[in-house]
Amino acid sequence: MKKIYLSIIVVLTVINVSFAQFQITGKITDNVGEVIPFASVFIKNTTKGASCNVDGIYKLTLDKGNYTLVYKAIGFKALEKVITITQDMTVNQTLAPESYTLKDVVIKANAEDPAFEIIRQAVKNRKKYLNEVESYKADVYIKGLQKLVGAPKKFFGRDVQKTLDLDTNRKGIIYLSESQSIFSFQRPDKIKEEMVSSKISGNNNGFSFNKASDMLINFYENLLLEGSGLSSRSFVSPISDNAMFYYKYKLLGTTEESGVTINKIEVIPRRKNDPVFRGIIYIADDSWRIMGTNLYLTEDAGINFVDTLNIGQQFVKLEKVYMPATTKFEFNGKALGFKFEGYFIGIFSNFTFPDFPKSYFTSEILKITKSVNKKDSLYWMNNRPIPLTDEERFDYKRKDSIALRKTTKHYLDSTERESNEFGLVKLFLSGYRYNKRYEKRTISFDPIIRSVFFNTVEGFAAKYGVTYTQRLEDRKFYSIRPEVRYGFSNHIFTGNISGTYYYDPLKRASISGSFGSDIADLNRYGSMTLLSNTINSLLFERNLSKFYRKEFANINTTRELADGLQAAISIDYAQNRTLQNTSDYKIRNVKDEEYTSNNPFTPTTETPLFPTYQSFSISASLNYTIGQKYTTRPDAKIYEESKFPRFNLGYRKGFKGILNSDVDYDLLSFEIYQEHVRMGLVGYSSIVVGAGKFLNNNAVFYPDSKHFRGNNSTIFPSNLRKFRYLDFYQYSTSKQYIEAHFEHNFAGFIVNKIPLLRKLKLEEIVGFNYLTEPGKKNYKEFYFGVERFGFGVSYGYSYNGNYKVDQGFRIAFGF
Repeated sequence: MKKIYLSIIVVLTVINVSFAQFQITGKITDNVGEVIPFASVFIKNTTKGASCNVDGIYKLTLDKGNYTLVYKAIGFKALEKVITITQDMTVNQTLAPESYTLKDVVIKANAEDPAFEIIRQAVKNRKKYLNEVESYKADVYIKGLQKLVGAPKKFFGRDVQKTLDLDTNRKGIIYLSESQSIFSFQRPDKIKEEMVSSKISGNNNGFSFNKASDMLINFYENLLLEGSGLSSRSFVSPISDNAMFYYKYKLLGTTEESGVTINKIEVIPRRKNDPVFRGIIYIADDSWRIMGTNLYLTEDAGINFVDTLNIGQQFVKLEKVYMPATTKFEFNGKALGFKFEGYFIGIFSNFTFPDFPKSYFTSEILKITKSVNKKDSLYWMNNRPIPLTDEERFDYKRKDSIALRKTTKHYLDSTERESNEFGLVKLFLSGYRYNKRYEKRTISFDPIIRSVFFNTVEGFAAKYGVTYTQRLEDRKFYSIRPEVRYGFSNHIFTGNISGTYYYDPLKRASISGSFGSDIADLNRYGSMTLLSNTINSLLFERNLSKFYRKEFANINTTRELADGLQAAISIDYAQNRTLQNTSDYKIRNVKDEEYTSNNPFTPTTETPLFPTYQSFSISASLNYTIGQKYTTRPDAKIYEESKFPRFNLGYRKGFKGILNSDVDYDLLSFEIYQEHVRMGLVGYSSIVVGAGKFLNNNAVFYPDSKHFRGNNSTIFPSNLRKFRYLDFYQYSTSKQYIEAHFEHNFAGFIVNKIPLLRKLKLEEIVGFNYLTEPGKKNYKEFYFGVERFGFGVSYGYSYNGNYKVDQGFRIAFGF
């Protein structure tokens, strides 16, 4: 029996040794002992490997056997090392700086630098290498880190160290995340990704927003980083078809690597403020392919949000092609007294080159399941290709333990005692919020200062509401909001209650309803905010908004029917009454200005715009986006900005006789729109075209007409569908209409060339609005101006047919 047990033990031991995996760790440094951050270590002739962290430490997990390890880093000589693995090992490695020489190159005075001819050859071969790989599949590991390296003591009165959980020097990691995915790609732009694991420091149940597609950058493309948010326009590749117009080049030297001559070429902008890169690009002789990059974008290139962005790529040879094994985006910047830095690095491995079936790629570009954030620390220790630094390890340990503690009722109750403390100043200025995070419910009281307003119909008035929100699992929630309103001049009290139940985030499905009474704008799109109308009335004697009273009840629901197809249905009942001005109070009496009546069609006389009537109507709409792409998360469905137009088909019918309804009409409408149509270096365009017709208009009262988003104010909230000089009310219709809106943003293409203005990073805009309907035929607006971060100033003209009717400045804001 003992022999049997002994045999079993021996067999198990042999099996264990045969299948055991061992850890190979080490540090990569240069000749003087300085660490080489993000150097690569991989097994020769494969893409299996790892990358160093910022401290030069690497770790590999390998089976027992013999391996040839290849150590590589941009600017250093690649080194191969044969090792035999029988146990855990420490293998430190020193890399020598690459020696780039010009010994075989003769550069005469005033002669063209040899780098230009190398680049010309690379440009000739650009399309060949762009289309060289039709499709591939790979494992992708992404690590992202952002940290503050400086911050003010307080920001808007709040202690920065305490709020952001920083050290005593107000420094520390504010974001640390890792993810692993299986990524598939097929030219030109088909992608599919499934996240395998996800980890976020301080959020044990969170899902990383890392995406392999965000790590893709291909310098064989003419234009890069389009739509990335770094700039409103694209950046020119150093080997684009027209690169010579934007770049100068300098050959810094050549070297040999695995029998290939590699040229080190400095990339130099011809003009300081063009949207171009700076830095080094490595190109092989004879094949003229890119072997690596160390390129930068700076503020001079027009990037937003960061001061400098470094893009480094290392390639690995697989059969006859080269694939990017490592892509790194490293950045730094400062804003509002905060200094930050960080990086995102993607490790691509285990490449295959399959022929995907036609049905393989769908509208879902990334799938994240509930299980991806359940991997334990042992899993990550064995699978992350970039070891954690001491700082990152400490951040995970501390923040994860705090996050776990934060979910307990005792912790939440203790922290909420201070935040839930009631104060009259708080209620007056910002509102009061009572939060019970453990029960996932919130009660929000409106700020009093925003609840008081003035208009000539109600005089000084108050509108106040309280919102109760109950959050459920997987981002589901329901909310209830009662609201009251009272005018101190007309003595009218109204009140209503509304509620929303968001029951299926993956289908963007909700049901909502409301009932009660309210004072509403005559234009169903609204004219201006209550505050804006208050300022215009009291200070400039312009009561631009017009109102009516309604008692109402409605219910509506919306749901996604298919990818990119959203449906909505609404049932509405209302009893509508006209109102008249009851106050002429003003703070400032303006010469040649006086209040107008509440009827926009009889400004000097108070006359009823419509009789008191009842309305019962049903509205339905279908909104479809061509080629809509999305990410599926366990708690949401996140749509990408589409490259194709969206269509909206709407139908609204007023029923006569139901609940004593007096209306009788049918309105059919159709709209096509697309925002941010990318135009490369000259910015982007946005366009909306809509048309509609009342198929039946037997009984259409003014509130049920087709309204347009007009504007009578110098300052207004920006909206592509908004006219800039059209009256709010005069041209609503109960017949047919066509409207169009176009705006182009040149993204600094012109202003960037003006020395005194380029530092402001202003973006030039031109626009055109058009409307034709029986009461306003061939109305046109033209405008031009500049904008920045949602704030814009423009000057424009409006025409009825060929006759100019208005002109002037407009200030738009979108925040």
